[in-house]
Amino acid sequence: MFGKFIQELRRKKGLGLCEFCKKTGHDPSNWSKLERGILPPPKDERKLRLWASQLGLEPGSGDWYTFFDLASVEGDHLLSSTDRNMVKELPQLFRIIRGQKPTEDEMRNLAALARRS
Repeated sequence: MFGKFIQELRRKKGLGLCEFCKKTGHDPSNWSKLERGILPPPKDERKLRLWASQLGLEPGSGDWYTFFDLASVEGDHLLSSTDRNMVKELPQLFRIIRGQKPTEDEMRNLAALARRS
């Protein structure tokens, strides 16, 4: 989830992988592994803030929160498939907790997940 999200952000900036890495100083091989979900996101908040800035995220924006939400829940490969499905819904739950109104689809997804759990 985190990898696909950062890939979408990079592409929205109109940058190819090599071009983005050249501008930001990232190793293209490692960044590619991040985007493909092979490497987990870092846990270091300073590094995440730098990456968020490099991806053009505004502090406090929806994408900013999604970036940090996904980074905080990603990387545990020991989760069962049911747990992974729950983890996918956490960013929606975090938005609700922050007081952001969820869409009807998000509420239905969370309700269905709760029933299955």
